[in-house]
Amino acid sequence: MPSIDPTREQLKTFVERMPDDTPILMLNLLRFREQAAYPADSTHSPCSGRVAYARYSLTALAKVQALGGEVQALAAAHATLIAPPGEDWDELLLVRYPSKAAFLGMLADPEYRAATVHRTAALADARLIGTTPRHEPAGEYPQPFA
Repeated sequence: MPSIDPTREQLKTFVERMPDDTPILMLNLLRFREQAAYPADSTHSPCSGRVAYARYSLTALAKVQALGGEVQALAAAHATLIAPPGEDWDELLLVRYPSKAAFLGMLADPEYRAATVHRTAALADARLIGTTPRHEPAGEYPQPFA
């Protein structure tokens, strides 16, 4: 089942589980619609899902940067190696925010909220996963494939 916008329960869980006063990394997995699906009464011109997401990104990126955040990675997804059948993505986006409060403040910003019409129209499916950077003491991080 596609997931695009968070539910109230998901937001509540995010608030409860994400730590305060530490930078957070939001992992975005994005699958775009071929044609953006704006509401019937929308005044936005028809476009592809990618173009609609670019419209959203103009506002979202400005808000992220105003908070002191930054895009840390933007990558095209080519092949899913481990996932349920049919779970393929077009792009991966990793965004750093200075804190959970900064991220939640952006979600409440009226200009940002108005821009989400483009995000919703753009996406066929998405995942948004809240994470924090790991800071392991020297020598304590397990070495993969060692």
